[in-house]
Amino acid sequence: MSFVLMVRLQAAPGNEEKVAELVTELAAASREEAGVEDYVPCRDPENPASFAIYERYRDKAAWEEHGKTEHFERIALGQLFPSLESRERLIFETL
Repeated sequence: MSFVLMVRLQAAPGNEEKVAELVTELAAASREEAGVEDYVPCRDPENPASFAIYERYRDKAAWEEHGKTEHFERIALGQLFPSLESRERLIFETL
């Protein structure tokens, strides 16, 4: 059973392109983690400030490890999250 996270992000006004660059950079680094099965950043074609990330991990422990990585702390915590207006997370497990 995989651990799945779906995240919806809304860029703060003026940060749309910065957020696009950061989610792309975060996805590339995250895909290198042993426990990451899939990490797909998406952007709403009708609202360039709206983003989503589909994340699938081997298990919950792999997701927890992801949150402790250098690239997550540097990119997500240090740059991405401060550039957002909002962030919503949905957590699932595959059947």
